[in-house]
Amino acid sequence: MDVDSTAIRAIDYDEGRAKLQVEFTSGEHYVYVGVPAEVHRSFLEADSKGRFFQAEIRDCYPFNRVEH
Repeated sequence: MDVDSTAIRAIDYDEGRAKLQVEFTSGEHYVYVGVPAEVHRSFLEADSKGRFFQAEIRDCYPFNRVEH
């Protein structure tokens, strides 16, 4: 889902697998694992997606960079 953010282009979530996909405006794409649905909802509702990501996701969950 595309989002209104200067840092983040899109956010997708697989609730069954608790995987959060984040695509940045730079073109980098990461998958974060073990992310609760509540965190995903709060991320979508955050006034600043970039600040929320830095505070609540970046160093809190394991991730993999997706190569295109």
